[in-house]
Amino acid sequence: MKKYINNSIEPLIQKNDFGFKDRRHFLKTFGTTAAGVMIAPALVSSGHDLNAEPQRRYPDPDIIIIDKRFEKYCQFNAAIEHLWTGARWAEGPVWFGDGKFLLFSDIPNNAILRWTEETGEVSKFRVPSNNSNGNTRDRQGRLITCEHDTRRVTRTEPDGSITVLIDKYQNKRLNGPNDVVVHSNGTIWFTDPGYGILSNYEGHIDQFELPTNVYRFDPSTGETTVLTDEFIRPNGLCFSPDEKLLYIVETGQPADKPHPIRVFDVLKGRELSNSRLFCDMGKGWSDGIRCDIDGNVWAAAGGGGAGYDGVHVFAPDGKLIGKICLPGVCANLCFGGAKHNRLFMTTSQSLYSLYVNTQGAQRP
Repeated sequence: MKKYINNSIEPLIQKNDFGFKDRRHFLKTFGTTAAGVMIAPALVSSGHDLNAEPQRRYPDPDIIIIDKRFEKYCQFNAAIEHLWTGARWAEGPVWFGDGKFLLFSDIPNNAILRWTEETGEVSKFRVPSNNSNGNTRDRQGRLITCEHDTRRVTRTEPDGSITVLIDKYQNKRLNGPNDVVVHSNGTIWFTDPGYGILSNYEGHIDQFELPTNVYRFDPSTGETTVLTDEFIRPNGLCFSPDEKLLYIVETGQPADKPHPIRVFDVLKGRELSNSRLFCDMGKGWSDGIRCDIDGNVWAAAGGGGAGYDGVHVFAPDGKLIGKICLPGVCANLCFGGAKHNRLFMTTSQSLYSLYVNTQGAQRP
């Protein structure tokens, strides 16, 4: 991606992925959010003080190699980095390489936050966010967001305005979209488990009007199709590097049963077939997932306690090959950074990162 103009430095006058042509256009576009407040108002917290933290030993003991295949992805002299703490439930990270920042949701605090790479600062991007959860970018670089409270999927336009992409199916309200990915053909695939209407903490208590489906929405035609209805609570999802496979997390199983990640064949970029078990998460569960360029699945993990919570890495054959242990439940993750080799992890109240020897498969 070309460089994204940052409102804290003198811009490079060039067109970028959001289509900005000059400094005036940029400031008009991203000087305010759709709610009319500054994108970078009072600082939430800088959070990361290297001098105050004990030095971590190399290799980091919280990066666990289970299978030799994971060794190639572990950078010997890279440690897990704590970037910030201050959320209630951090979710939905998405990298904006053209702006050198990460956006992520804090669902209970009703906010989308922004971590800036150059300063390490976290600021408010959008408040209120309608209890936003999952985020991604479309092929034009626009922000796509799942909103719990409004039970919809939205797109943030280059001028900061918000377009509602979908909030109903067959004239019934969606339950509460959770996580979202964009296919290279421009269609938007999202899960709708309804966690946002189960409590007032992450949305509001309301009635289910639809099954807990996984959907495909085509913004060019407005067509919405149900991809699968076999999940109790479909959650995170991601494509394989060639988009021939779609992985979907199940988080609705009873506590005494393993929570699986299932995989489907993707037919012509439109349909799913051949549902099968990819892996199960054992005593805990996954949430958000991402594929790397080699087809490994990096799965946020929680519910298993110390030594389990963090990130579990599965080879394309479904075997667990490595873990990144974190001091709390990891809800979601994404690849980012200048070379797309930095793994960002939203973990309960905090944001962490780790440089790895691979890159994310999708780079919207």
